[in-house]
Amino acid sequence: MRVEIWSDINCPWCYIGKARFERALERFPHREAVEVVHRSFELDPRAPHEARPVVPLIAAKYGLGLEQAEAAEQRIADNAEAEGLAYLRSGRDAANSFDMHRLLHFAAEHGRQAELLDALYRANFAEERSAFAPGRLVELAVEAGLDGAEAARVLADPDAYAQAVREDEATASAMGATGVPFFVLDRRLGVSGAQPAETFTAALEQAWESRTVVPLVTVGGGAGESSGSDTGEVCGPEGCEVPRR
Repeated sequence: MRVEIWSDINCPWCYIGKARFERALERFPHREAVEVVHRSFELDPRAPHEARPVVPLIAAKYGLGLEQAEAAEQRIADNAEAEGLAYLRSGRDAANSFDMHRLLHFAAEHGRQAELLDALYRANFAEERSAFAPGRLVELAVEAGLDGAEAARVLADPDAYAQAVREDEATASAMGATGVPFFVLDRRLGVSGAQPAETFTAALEQAWESRTVVPLVTVGGGAGESSGSDTGEVCGPEGCEVPRR
């Protein structure tokens, strides 16, 4: 069974949702038969490549004061830490993620996609030094077990793996996905948002037990027919959902 996960490195709910899904997968009795593939989704393809502090961006997007925006970021940090994830509580930034997605496709060809994705999330959400700092992506590629010189060549060529990123995004659009994280199991069952681990467990069991070709059904809203479950937290073009408590 294949699980495809559309996400963006700028998306904190993707970071959290990945941890919740992996917790469900760990206890899934058929986990050795599950292939996980990470797909590209840019929250803001027009974002500048220069890193910008996240808190002022949140304040501007939602019409909040800086203290309110800081509190919203703290609530997301609380959710991350509840999943055992490290989260930088101040100083996080954001920038254009297209090069990260290109590099993830390069890593997939070398069997190191999961390792690079973990390194990117850790750098963006848990470390003081920006994931978008000059030369940082090559360093993270090396940490993930990739050849640094090859990674640098990919990043230096703006066309390298660009089509693969766009194809992922076109597929997400065709499925009706407007936000991430978005999980698709065998192209038959969709789960939208950073759902609780129990929801992912139920989706894995449902997909495993009904392995016949059927139209895509989505848990938690989004593409296809809804199952009636609550929508999990997502990030979309208009921003990321902020927990109110």
